[in-house]
Amino acid sequence: MINDEFYMSLAIKKAWEFQILTYPNPAVGCVVLDAGGRLLSVAAHKRAGFLHAEPSAVLLALCKKSEAFLHDFLREYNAALGIKFESVAELTNADLEPNFTYEYILQNHGDLLKGAKAYVTLEPCAHRGKTPPCAELLRLLKFAEVVIARGDENAVASGGAHILQSGGVAVKFDVLRQGADELIEPFLAWQRGNFSFFKLALSANGVAVGTAQSKIISNLASRTHSHRLRSAAELLVIGGATVRADRPRLDTRLIEDGKNPNVIIYSREREFDASIPLFGVEGRSVRVTSDINEAFVPRLTMFEGGENALKALDERVKWLLLYRSSELLDAPTVRLNLKLKPLFHGELDGDVYGWYRIERSL
Repeated sequence: MINDEFYMSLAIKKAWEFQILTYPNPAVGCVVLDAGGRLLSVAAHKRAGFLHAEPSAVLLALCKKSEAFLHDFLREYNAALGIKFESVAELTNADLEPNFTYEYILQNHGDLLKGAKAYVTLEPCAHRGKTPPCAELLRLLKFAEVVIARGDENAVASGGAHILQSGGVAVKFDVLRQGADELIEPFLAWQRGNFSFFKLALSANGVAVGTAQSKIISNLASRTHSHRLRSAAELLVIGGATVRADRPRLDTRLIEDGKNPNVIIYSREREFDASIPLFGVEGRSVRVTSDINEAFVPRLTMFEGGENALKALDERVKWLLLYRSSELLDAPTVRLNLKLKPLFHGELDGDVYGWYRIERSL
């Protein structure tokens, strides 16, 4: 039976695809059904400063309801911002400017979504920051109901449910609340101080980079995703042994407008070959330190490395991001005694990747 839990699961899954990439914002997903219960759109917030999940889903829903709306929006967006999209598929994957898109929806929706229903993983925001308030948008478009997985406890952003209810929109809370809590865990952690995760790439049979003849295990899509995460992170931490063995660059060259994060090399030995590529990346600092506490000063820290680094991982690193390629390699496999709780699995052009919480005994 298709019920609220089913549609909320779609919203949560879509939000996971952009986990961490929305920093410093939370990952949020949204699903929109029309008044007749037909699924119109599934969307997520993709990057801070760009369109939030709710107006993203609303825009795609309006485009599906009306070819004329789609055609006009594509034309006006290009005229206003000089960016030309040819189709709904391109809109779905794009980082859209929030203010123009929001205002265009308000002025041109034509009550196409009157009586619609939305599923949102986090209570729609009520404040106007870099982007307009999402709760106000749903109210003005005359949605009939908004189902929310988790209320927003942030004093600045909360209040969306009140705006909706004051406009006659029915509100339902706590559908798949546990899944929404897991989704927002990094956001709450970096608000309190720091969130740290470890990235590891393995072949299909468990061979890591350090033991393989090739220094590339993951496919291009996985490496591009990893570069997006590097660009979001404030700090990248890597062990000295990995730097010496792999001679990495640790940049974001696979994405446009990527930010190369500052790097800490965790090592007791301070001397390194200056020709190692990571030292030649412009626009960032690279420091060598034996004090691991420095890794947890920024709000978002990404650790990279192999088997030995994972075995010695500081307990303040809460999550593991694991990429697994579709190839078998003839090399020694990693040997780890590590308990993980699966949080999400996705696919990147044949590679699979997963987010896991690292479970540590009390």
